[in-house]
Amino acid sequence: MACLPGRIVKTRYIVPAGKHNFEVDVFHGRHEGLIIAEIELEAEAEEFLKPDWLGEEVTGRPEYYNSNLI
Repeated sequence: MACLPGRIVKTRYIVPAGKHNFEVDVFHGRHEGLIIAEIELEAEAEEFLKPDWLGEEVTGRPEYYNSNLI
């Protein structure tokens, strides 16, 4: 098994929103201030409740992949 150098320090919260849950990661250390929310949908076009606190869509942006945050 290959391991990447470094580590990511974050706290994960499960936040209910309608019939879904968001996994909200609050980053610490080097990435202090970064907060990423993720939701699992059954289909790409599935409708979901978008809470007021939800920010910019970052799906598919490599700079937010864990492998690049390390």
